Amino acid sequence: MEQNDTTTIEMSAMEIHKVAPPPHKTTLQKLKTRLKETFFPDDPLRQFKGQPLKKKLILGAQYVFPILEWGPNYSLKLLKSDIVSGLTIASLAIPQGISYAKLANLPPIVGLYSSFVPPLVYAVLGSSRDLAVGPVSIASLVLGSMLREVVSPTKDPILFLQLAFSSTFFAGLFQASLGFLR
Repeated sequence: MEQNDTTTIEMSAMEIHKVAPPPHKTTLQKLKTRLKETFFPDDPLRQFKGQPLKKKLILGAQYVFPILEWGPNYSLKLLKSDIVSGLTIASLAIPQGISYAKLANLPPIVGLYSSFVPPLVYAVLGSSRDLAVGPVSIASLVLGSMLREVVSPTKDPILFLQLAFSSTFFAGLFQASLGFLR
């Protein structure tokens, strides 16, 4: 009996607070909010608000080409360590690129290109200073197996190479458009 009395006393001592429901939004407002959260979670265009046109153009160029932001502040003291870092990464990336080209049944020179061009493009367009870019094994295997279903690399190597270039071009175009549109 005593236990029931203490439970009743404890329950009567608790306060009940009603939480106000969120304000009613129209379906269009909800859709707009959800689309904004989906496509712009960090609101990359926030820095453009309230800026004069010239500043907006400069910020826009820096947004697309991050090298324009950090490049003017780059010191020659960093050049020596960047060269050593680049040579170290190249000593690993070049043989890796050649082997990935062979995985995709492509000539080894394609592996050299894939080890050389992406870091140069990323140096201008990339935003992370700690990232090494280039070919990966899964992409090489998928590309090779996908193309082998269409054409044999031994029977028609020229067509095989053309299809490889076409597929990687359009994959790169798709990635670039996604990166640009963010």
